[in-house]
Amino acid sequence: MIDGFSANVIGILGSILIVCAYAYNVYAKEVNAFLYNGSNLAGALLLTISLMVHFNLASFLLEIVWITIAIGGLWKAYRNHTRQKS
Repeated sequence: MIDGFSANVIGILGSILIVCAYAYNVYAKEVNAFLYNGSNLAGALLLTISLMVHFNLASFLLEIVWITIAIGGLWKAYRNHTRQKS
């Protein structure tokens, strides 16, 4: 099991990933959908791991939604990439 300090470090890393993905989306001239959604997914997963130690229902539900949206974005990016190859 993860101790409290490690859970905080994991959660902070997840938060950094999500904020960096957002900044990338705002400031990049062209956004790579795989990088953007993958960063959001990784960040949300790290925050969810952190929430297993410091549980908060509202935050947990938000991360589940964030994970679902990121997976949807990755799926859409994959479909678009596959269509462009054809």
